[in-house]
Amino acid sequence: MRKIMVICACFVFLFTFSNVYAHPPSDIRITFDSNTKMLTAVIEHITKDILHHYIKTVDVELNGSKILSHTISRQNNHNNQTVVYLIPDAKKGDVLSVEGTCSIHGKLKKFGHVN
Repeated sequence: MRKIMVICACFVFLFTFSNVYAHPPSDIRITFDSNTKMLTAVIEHITKDILHHYIKTVDVELNGSKILSHTISRQNNHNNQTVVYLIPDAKKGDVLSVEGTCSIHGKLKKFGHVN
C-alpha cells in the first residue's frame, strides 16, 4: 500500500511540475499584405525546449470559417513561432483570425482586419 501511495505522489508531482512550465502563447501579431495576399503571424511563446514545448498547431479563419490548419513539429526559436501563408481570397474589410496552440497546454486566438 505504501508503494502505491509513493507512486501516486510521484505522478502528481510530475504532472504538476510539467504544467507549471506549460503555458499558452502570450501574444500573436498579425499582419496582412493586401498586395501579395500574404498573412504573417508571429506567435509569442517563450520556451526552453523547442522540441517538446512549442507551438504545435496554427489555425487560420477568414470571416469566421476555418481555411487552414497547420501542424508544426518544433518551434522556430525560443521566443516565438513565425508562420506565413498565402490567403488569396482575403479582401478589404475581411476578418482574419490566427489561433496558436501549445503542444502541452493552452491556446490563444487573435483577430486582424484586411485593409
